[in-house]
Amino acid sequence: MKKLIINGGKRLTGEVVIGGAKNAAVAILPAAILADEGICEIDNLPEIEDINCIENIMKTLGAKIIRETPKSVIVDPRNVKSYCANDDEAKEMRGSYYLLGVLLAKFGKAEVVFPGGCAIGVRPIDQHIKGFEAMGAEISVEHGIIKAYTKGGLKGANIYLDVVSVGATINIMIAATKAKGVTIIENAAKEPHIVDVANFLNSMGANIKGAGTDVIKVTGVEHLKGCYYSVIPDQIEAGTYMIAAAATKGDVVVKNVIPTHLESVTAKLTEMGVDVEEGEDSVRVACNKKLKGISLKTLPYPGFPTDLQQPMTVLLSIADGRSMVTESIWESRFKHVDELKRMGANIKVEGKVAIIDGNKNLTGAKVTATDLRAGAAMVIAGLVAEGTTTITNVYRIDRGYEKIEEKLRGLGADIRRVVD
Repeated sequence: MKKLIINGGKRLTGEVVIGGAKNAAVAILPAAILADEGICEIDNLPEIEDINCIENIMKTLGAKIIRETPKSVIVDPRNVKSYCANDDEAKEMRGSYYLLGVLLAKFGKAEVVFPGGCAIGVRPIDQHIKGFEAMGAEISVEHGIIKAYTKGGLKGANIYLDVVSVGATINIMIAATKAKGVTIIENAAKEPHIVDVANFLNSMGANIKGAGTDVIKVTGVEHLKGCYYSVIPDQIEAGTYMIAAAATKGDVVVKNVIPTHLESVTAKLTEMGVDVEEGEDSVRVACNKKLKGISLKTLPYPGFPTDLQQPMTVLLSIADGRSMVTESIWESRFKHVDELKRMGANIKVEGKVAIIDGNKNLTGAKVTATDLRAGAAMVIAGLVAEGTTTITNVYRIDRGYEKIEEKLRGLGADIRRVVD
């Protein structure tokens, strides 16, 4: 079992380079299967376990994956003949559901194992299914496998999402690229990685307009071709290092970012008293004073991202005064609170609200990463805690953060990985 051992109290300083966006890459990679001719070269991929997982699933479908560098691959989809992704790897990750949209668009049918991922609350795919059914698919779930079939392929439709869903927006958008006619997605999510997936599909020859707004219009095309594409930087990884810099009273330049994607994080850090300076493709985060508590509510983009709520909770636990964090996206995203309490944090959870009484010095303890972003929170807690922190379930962190201990050591952290 892999563990991270952190000796806290080190101030983070220097520069860190952010990798490609996980939430874009796990959709862009399988979407490359849609190319009817040519190959796709995809660059700036994050070096994380979820990418390795999706590549392995694609290989079982017949795709040829050639890794040119640790961050770039060539996808040759010419031998993809299977529409069934029902192996154990597909079960392990949430993003495997994008194969439903991809395979429906390519073959008019798909069989995909029910997706897994982090246990952060009920994560239904009803909006995905609603969209596919509106486009003419018949959906059933048998023995844990989602089966989708069409008669003559998908057809364009008007689809109103009952809730703002990133996954459903992307999945329906992917499926609609080769549907007959026009598909309009209303109440669509607006996250940067939705725009990135749309830009990738348009580079292949798709006709998608409105990505990044709440109405997306997709005019189906008959053929898609290979292309070269570079994935955008990961706003969540960037935000995590910004919070870590503030928590350790550090001075860190976070490079290879799109500052506008980080405005909600910048705003909250500034409100707490952190100095944030934006560059063209970087942000500098510096902090040399005691921070103050704030109120925070997670919201769909451009609001404060739910994926940074857990790391932010750590920062608020060492700030002066009382803070209130409202989690409006996932109902079970406070599982990390019990782990933080082991380290001395004073946090009380009441339903969707965490009440944090700050100004506490955290102390090292043995804790676990209950999910991906909770793992990042425990790393930040370990960095600021007095003494040694041991984090288990590190595989959850590896799903979404590339070389986390290497990057942190480059900033001066005392962190190492051990294997029992």
